[in-house]
Amino acid sequence: MRQDVVCVQATEVLGPYTLLRVTRGSLDPGVPGQFFMLEAPGRVLPRPMSLCLAPAGELAFLIDPIGPGTRALCALEPGDELAVLGPLGNGFDLEVGRPLLVGGGIGIAPLPYLSEALGAPPALLGFRSERHAEAAALVPNAEVVLEPTYVTEALPADPGDVLACGPEPMLAALRALAPDAQLAWEAPMACGYGACYGCVVEVDGALKRLCIEGPVLRPLQQTVTRSGSAAAA
Repeated sequence: MRQDVVCVQATEVLGPYTLLRVTRGSLDPGVPGQFFMLEAPGRVLPRPMSLCLAPAGELAFLIDPIGPGTRALCALEPGDELAVLGPLGNGFDLEVGRPLLVGGGIGIAPLPYLSEALGAPPALLGFRSERHAEAAALVPNAEVVLEPTYVTEALPADPGDVLACGPEPMLAALRALAPDAQLAWEAPMACGYGACYGCVVEVDGALKRLCIEGPVLRPLQQTVTRSGSAAAA
């Protein structure tokens, strides 16, 4: 984990989302599924973002501008400076035999980097509309479904090793269909390294901090009673 002040390289619009590209500086991209804390201009608290892409010398984050912090990040321009801390948390276990990537909405954010690490396995992505689905271009070998069809309806009978990120109802439904799935959960985060306890969830009767023990939870960790992934904050 390191903190560095990096430089914005570019912003790219993908439907309602923005792909924010910054210089890598001294930061390590880490493991797919880990996240970084980005200090949004004019906001007191940083915003947690899953790493979307890690081209040479760069880091890229897919952001949904749904609040003042994320809108400020999306409004950054080339040459602007941005303080970034990371990588943080636990990512996906890449030792899987038959990976299937599953994502919903802005939950697809960590999947492009994960896909690259796993050699572009099949992916199943769900979106609210065709405009939102423009982001699917970031994930190779992806099958896309749009509401009112859900990814769980398109999940094959034998899905293999599911690695997923998306809204809580989607993850809960996936758990029922694929109990061994690795799921990246969401929660509000103020610090990203366990000090603020803002991302605490109850797991099997015990309180756990998603920024420390997640955001990717393994099958035995996933009796979660309150959640929200780092991808969409």
